[in-house]
Amino acid sequence: MTTGEPLIVLDGVNKWFGPLHVLDDVSLSVGRGEVVVVIGPSGSGKSTLCRTINRLEPINSGTITFDGTPLPAEGKALAKLRSEVGMVFQSFNLFAHKTILENVTLGPVKVRGEKPAAARERGLALLDRVGIANQAEKYPAQLSGGQQQRAAIARALAMQPKAMLFDEPTSALDPEMVGEVLEVMTSLARDGMTMVVVTHEMGFARHAANRVIFMADGKLVEDAPPAEFFANPRSERAKDFLSKILTH
Repeated sequence: MTTGEPLIVLDGVNKWFGPLHVLDDVSLSVGRGEVVVVIGPSGSGKSTLCRTINRLEPINSGTITFDGTPLPAEGKALAKLRSEVGMVFQSFNLFAHKTILENVTLGPVKVRGEKPAAARERGLALLDRVGIANQAEKYPAQLSGGQQQRAAIARALAMQPKAMLFDEPTSALDPEMVGEVLEVMTSLARDGMTMVVVTHEMGFARHAANRVIFMADGKLVEDAPPAEFFANPRSERAKDFLSKILTH
């Protein structure tokens, strides 16, 4: 855990979808090198929270700053922010007509102006890092879901982001593939990547998180170290949530 100014700060953030108050006065700060796991029942606002941090969802009020700068509304500044915040979704969103390596090198070459040879070399190193270097020349459809998601993580890392957002990265995967993706995420966490992870995987929350955030009805209900949260949740909502999921 590093000190100094937090990397991500949400202050009094509100977001409505029509009459639905999906983020209700949410304040949260994430330190550099910190891994924050966001859990809670469906519809609690977790994914929306994650998506506001790189402005995939605009907010109605409050402020979000990233690395000391308020989130830009649009244009070049927003593109720069998005290149500094890697995002991995439930769906892998890989380009079907490009090889895995091309998927990984596209951003650095197009957005960052990297030389193709250098991007290719780093892309291969990243594919090696997520354990799929031998799949570099294949197309997404030739890979398993777990391999595709690991390729998506490599693609996000290729932009050398300052932080990574994961929005339920394993929920579309077959159970036997979940572990291989969580393993890559755990190794990123160990290497000091700043991460905000929305997930249903309580094992990951327990072992890889510095803090667990519990959300319900758009509110940030609890914020505690994992050992404390799982052993002794303070709110009825969290107790209820944990009793439902930890008994199965």
